[in-house]
Parts: sequence; C-alpha cells; structure tokens
Amino acid sequence: MNKRKLEELNLLDDFLFNKMVSHPEFGEEFARELLRIILGKEVGKLEVISQKIYYGSNTDRHGARLDVYLEETEELLENATIYDLEPEGESKEEDLKSLARRVRFYHSKIDVGSLKSGQDYRTLKNVIVIFIMPKDPLGANRMFYTIENKCRELPELPYDDGAKTIFLYTKGTEGNPKKELIELLRYMESSCDGNVTNESLKKIDRMMKRIKSDEEVSLEYMKIYEREQMLTEKGYNRGSQQEAEKNARNLFANGADFELVKNSITTLTEEELRAIYAEVIGTEN
Repeated sequence: MNKRKLEELNLLDDFLFNKMVSHPEFGEEFARELLRIILGKEVGKLEVISQKIYYGSNTDRHGARLDVYLEETEELLENATIYDLEPEGESKEEDLKSLARRVRFYHSKIDVGSLKSGQDYRTLKNVIVIFIMPKDPLGANRMFYTIENKCRELPELPYDDGAKTIFLYTKGTEGNPKKELIELLRYMESSCDGNVTNESLKKIDRMMKRIKSDEEVSLEYMKIYEREQMLTEKGYNRGSQQEAEKNARNLFANGADFELVKNSITTLTEEELRAIYAEVIGTEN
C-alpha cells in the first residue's frame, strides 16, 4: 500500500487538518486565520468541534458527519455564524455529482441542530459551509464559488435566509481571487516550505510542523496505517456491494476511523459510507 508519511501530508488531508483545528493550544487560532483569509474579515470567538456527528432521527434516516464544525460563541453577536469546513483531499467523480445535494443536506442538519424547541426562527444562526477541493466542483475553473438562495425572477431582490455555501477550487484561474487566498490554497494543496510566501502562512506552517513533530500524533498516524494494511490484506476493499456494506458496518461498529474505512473499502462511495457510518453510530446511541 502506498501510504504517505506524516511529514508528507498536506493540509487538505483530513487527518492533518483535523489535528490542526483540534489542537488545544492553537486550534482556534488556526481556524480563525483560515476564515479571515477565505471570508476577508475577522470572525468572533469560535467553539471548535472536529468531526461533529448529526444522527438520523431513526436508524433508517440519514445522518451526517461534518469534518470541522465552528460556531461563533460571543453573546453580543446578533445571528452569530456556524461554519462547516470540509477539506476534500480526494474526491471521486461520482462524489462531485452529488455534491450540491450533499451540501443541501448538511445545511438542513445544521439548522435543525442549532434551533432549540420554542425558539423563534429569527434566532436561527447563519450557516456557511466551505469546501476546499483540488478538483473543480462546478466546472467553471473558478477558485471561489459562492452559492446563495435568490429569487429567480428578481435576482436583485434581497432574500437573506442566512445560508451560504463556498466552494474553493485550489487550481482555479477565473475570476479575481485575492492574492492571500491564492497563496493559502496553493499551500494547503502542497504544504511545503516553497509555498510559505507570507506572514500568515509562516504562522500556519509553524503550527503544522509542531503537529508533525508531535510523537503522539505520529503514533496515532502509524496505527491508522497499520490498520489500513491489515484491512487491505484481509480483502475488505474487494467483493460485492453487499459484502462491502457489511464490512463497513463491522468496522464502524468496532470503532474504526471514517477515513480508515474510506481508504480501505474502495467499492463504496463516500456518500454511501457516510450513510452507513451515521446508521451504525445512531444505533449505538
């Protein structure tokens, strides 16, 4: 199995990205810096939740797993914002075809989870879902795609429902993206010294190198690699659709990490694996 070493990982890799945002010392600082560059503004104090799970309302209902859930927590903020950051280091073509509906589902799950019973709809928080991808999600070669709901007949008519989706394509050339964003996405796709081109990236790079030199992180990554090898040797990446689904359920039930199963069972799409994962976790709780 071709497996990159920890020091070779880029920030689009789920394992490294989640270790960055969940770091107790600088996780929030890293997340705030990313959002500042992407959105072009400062954000409020953040609560950071790595790999937040929304369970289905029943075992036959689809759940969702968000890579990085960030919520502004300052009480003085009116309609504070929830951010969902989704680095997509590897995406299959079939995953891109369902991306728009996947995002729609994520928005619905976040909304339901953030509005308590009896609360007025006006208190519903803004939600921005951000995908960072090395493949063009919409085929227009743009680095920055912003998706919002509009009135089709009167597109200039104000219609602010608080929901927004941003797709960032690391190789996009159309439009007029900010230099700082171009440099950030280049660094995220190839996190090497040669792409550390400004002060912000120097700070992020120092954080990343601390993560990569952490012995506990290295040990965790090594264990994941060993389990992937074991699963591949057992043939979990082969077989029929039914066998693959059964294998995925067994692995999730035994505590296997989502990325581990995704990389080991290659006959199922990410959407199919997410559905199985949410089903198994929901059954256990």
